[in-house]
Amino acid sequence: MTVTSNLVPAILSEYGAMTRAALRDYLPLREPRRHLYDLVADYPLRGGKMMRSSLCIATACAFGARSHDALDLAVSIELLHNALLIHDDIEDGSEQRRGQPTLHVEHGLPLALNAGDALTLVSLRPLLQNHGRFGADLAMKLVRETERMALASAEGQAMELGWRHDNLIDLNDADYLQMVLKKTCWLAAIFPLRVGALIGTRGVIDPEAFARFGFFLGATFQIQDDLLNLVADKSYGKERDGDLWEGKRTLMLIRLFRESAPAERDRLTAILRDGRHARTAADVAWMRAQMDRYGCIEYARRSAHRLAGAALHEYSLAFAGVPQSRDKRFIEEMVTWVVERN
Repeated sequence: MTVTSNLVPAILSEYGAMTRAALRDYLPLREPRRHLYDLVADYPLRGGKMMRSSLCIATACAFGARSHDALDLAVSIELLHNALLIHDDIEDGSEQRRGQPTLHVEHGLPLALNAGDALTLVSLRPLLQNHGRFGADLAMKLVRETERMALASAEGQAMELGWRHDNLIDLNDADYLQMVLKKTCWLAAIFPLRVGALIGTRGVIDPEAFARFGFFLGATFQIQDDLLNLVADKSYGKERDGDLWEGKRTLMLIRLFRESAPAERDRLTAILRDGRHARTAADVAWMRAQMDRYGCIEYARRSAHRLAGAALHEYSLAFAGVPQSRDKRFIEEMVTWVVERN
């Protein structure tokens, strides 16, 4: 599975630039600036892959829409994604985001939390523009899709936080994938595909046709993201080994619990019991070494490639009959790009 063209980076750049330019129109310029709206604009203006917004625009175009038709929805997706990142960083105790200090590290938890709340509300403004563009029926479908995605994201986040809070050690791969379905797949892939197709067909298509493809694509993306946290080079924009510091139940950590000897499992459980503040660099280094010892990294890589293969199969079903186009090829090639990105 090898990327054979520059199509994915080219479209991410093109649609990402469109979304980023349009997004600025929704960032409030009024007061209070220093303690609210400058913080609201911070994460959206740091950049990012723009994968979610580009996938929405490309799907709409693949089904016959103009790129501009999906732009408000793409902006809404990007704003909400960044709002959730602010909250995720607070909940995880993360220290870096896109190569810079996280918002709560830089400005303190109260201001960051309030900025995340405000950005969530700002993300509704472009969503509501669809009423004038498409009419009440389709606009309401897009609102309902947004509500479903947002609730699933919250449920997935609660699952992950709950596992860490209760220090669960008996999870399996199916538990992980159920959490990822909710926490990652809905916002990263299922939702952009569904709303893009609804826009492209003016509400005619059944959005359920994209759930399986979106799940496999999103799960592949999340496993690769978890792997990059452990193996990426200095260009990685988040804290290296941050998932180990935070005790996240990644596929690698779940396998480590499953494969470790009893005494090692006891030590691992003790390290993860008391939260990030109680862990040391030696604890994190030991966990990372154990992952290498038990082949956890390679296990996750193989899992990501299997899921990518399933994603390509589901893509062929979901997009059967859709005319060939640059946007359709982009969506297909996204699968390979997701699993090979660094």
